[in-house]
Formats: sequence, C-alpha cells, structure tokens
Amino acid sequence: MGPIGMQEMVMIFIIILLLFGAKKLPELARGIGKSMGEFKKARDEFEREITTAEVETRTSKEPAVKEPAGKEARES
Repeated sequence: MGPIGMQEMVMIFIIILLLFGAKKLPELARGIGKSMGEFKKARDEFEREITTAEVETRTSKEPAVKEPAGKEARES
C-alpha cells in the first residue's frame, strides 16, 4: 500500500464529519493534536535517554591495564 492520496483523505474527512458532526470536529482535532504532542515528547525523551546511556557506557569502558606476565613472578 502506498501513501494516502487526496481522494482518500477527503473520504476519511467526510466519514469523520458524519460520525462526529461539525461541532465536535474542533474538539476532536485539539485532542488529536495534544496526543501527537505528548507522543513526540515521549519519543524525544526516550531517544535522549538512549543516547545518554550509550555515551555513559562508552566512557565507563576504559581499557584495563594489565601487568606484564613476568613482573608477578619476579615479585614473589
């Protein structure tokens, strides 16, 4: 299925208009807009947390310094 065309959008709008009526459309649109805004905020916060976790993981993984194998035997 491809993107929704203009004819499909008009049909969807007409069906919504019939279902909810002209008086309810602004209220419905506001509710959808608020929901979309909340979804975007949650998505952005999730992406920010993932990025922060990746950066913290990279900085905490410092290579371990190994002692030369012969040094331990000499000290004993």
